[in-house]
Amino acid sequence: MNFKVGDYVTRNSYNNDIVFIIIDIKEDIAILKGFNLRLIADSYLSDLVICNEDERGDDFVDSLELDVDINEDRGESEYFYLPPRILHLDGDNDYLDKCLKFYKKNRVMAFGKTISEKDLDRKIGNLLEDIQPDILIITGHDSYNKKNNDIHDMKNYKNSLNFVKAVKQARKFENSHDKLLIIAGACQSNYEELIKAGADFASSPKRVNIHALDPAIIATTLS
Repeated sequence: MNFKVGDYVTRNSYNNDIVFIIIDIKEDIAILKGFNLRLIADSYLSDLVICNEDERGDDFVDSLELDVDINEDRGESEYFYLPPRILHLDGDNDYLDKCLKFYKKNRVMAFGKTISEKDLDRKIGNLLEDIQPDILIITGHDSYNKKNNDIHDMKNYKNSLNFVKAVKQARKFENSHDKLLIIAGACQSNYEELIKAGADFASSPKRVNIHALDPAIIATTLS
């Protein structure tokens, strides 16, 4: 079967459990990005099958709305609601777009910026100064190398060290956890190191894959 960049596919060897988008093809190998999960993988073309449109869950963002009580039924004269400012820094522009749509649907004030994971700690200071957020999200792509079987060794993670450095820079800007809530990490990130660095919420305690919207859901619930 002929595949092309942009096709939605699943992998037969993994029981077609995750929907991917083909982002590159190198000879007989496809580079894949999770459609909803923050995941980069590769696969032989022979292992792939096209995913039908009704199986992709394209309308997930449109259908997901949090049931959060913001006292709308109590009247403006009795309560004044000032939503916090969310700054969402993401290593993946497609996932950032999904999250921004989710924020808009749930009527929260969010600012988004796509920044490569390796550049986060260098650029985060100016963005914090400009936006002055109440909630900060630091996310993108990550992975844990299980072959070495050491969850504490930062060398076994693709981007956890980059996330940790960014969290530390954010805490230099605002050390108070009451004034700045930080949500950090991606798929299989080093949860313990992110928490020690100053994150209030982090992924992933069990080194599992997370949904593209997971950080946004936490931030929206907190807001």
